[in-house]
Amino acid sequence: MELRILGCHSATPKPGEFPSSQALSVHNHWLVLDAGEGMQMQLRRYGVKFGRIKHIFITHLHGDHVYGLFGFLSTLRLLDRRTEMHLYGPPPLKRLLDEVFHATQVELTYPLHFHSLDADEPRLILDEKKFTVRSVPLLHRTPTTGFVIREKPAPRKLNPEAIARYPEIGIWAYHNLKDGKDFVRDDGSIIPNEELTLPPPAPRMYAYITDTAFNPAIVPEISGADVLYHEATFAESERHLAEKTGHSTAAQAAEIARMAGVKKLIIGHFSSRYRNLNVLLEEAREIFPETELAHEGKTLIF
Repeated sequence: MELRILGCHSATPKPGEFPSSQALSVHNHWLVLDAGEGMQMQLRRYGVKFGRIKHIFITHLHGDHVYGLFGFLSTLRLLDRRTEMHLYGPPPLKRLLDEVFHATQVELTYPLHFHSLDADEPRLILDEKKFTVRSVPLLHRTPTTGFVIREKPAPRKLNPEAIARYPEIGIWAYHNLKDGKDFVRDDGSIIPNEELTLPPPAPRMYAYITDTAFNPAIVPEISGADVLYHEATFAESERHLAEKTGHSTAAQAAEIARMAGVKKLIIGHFSSRYRNLNVLLEEAREIFPETELAHEGKTLIF
């Protein structure tokens, strides 16, 4: 997986800072997570080709997560896109898009398939050959879902040196061995699969959680993630604002990471009140040392 953070700040604009949007490559499939204002400019800046994007996931309908969507979809029309696009988001998003396109007289040149999200319980929303995407209900002022992208288990790896010891194992048997099956010899004896193959790498997992109040209910859905992106809008000194607005503090994001046993935590969705984000980083690292700050252009390969 390759993650590129396009924007990681909250609603109030500041020079050089962009609202929420990310691009994630999974086995050469580019997914876009949220579409804050300026998203298409950031895609250009950080080298994500528009034509390779087939799926867009919108967490909720606050402007700092969706205002960039309309311009991007319109640009694809100007580029004469013909391949289909899949859009996942809250039910009212479809009506909003229809109104915008009607008012601006935009007729898309490509099929746009809208998938309505249920913010009440986790659901499998995309099932590709090598990965899945699940929605995760969050606690915010409006129906909101996070997203968990998980690789499917890879086939086992052949062990050429071990296989070479058994001349009767031909190429025809390799597919079954990769699938974990034992090899049955002509005399009926069995060569265990573990003797002929090597285990594949562990499936990777990415969790995108924004915007939400502190919500331990999500822990089972994100448990063991290689990377967790969790909003950290406020410091602990402004916890009362977090509770009022349905957001999390950096310490609360770190606590979720600790409870879920993730490998790395990236915090973002920062309030513009913080000129020095290290106050948020230090708070989180006291609880979960493997924490990093998000920033525009940050790239992770895992």
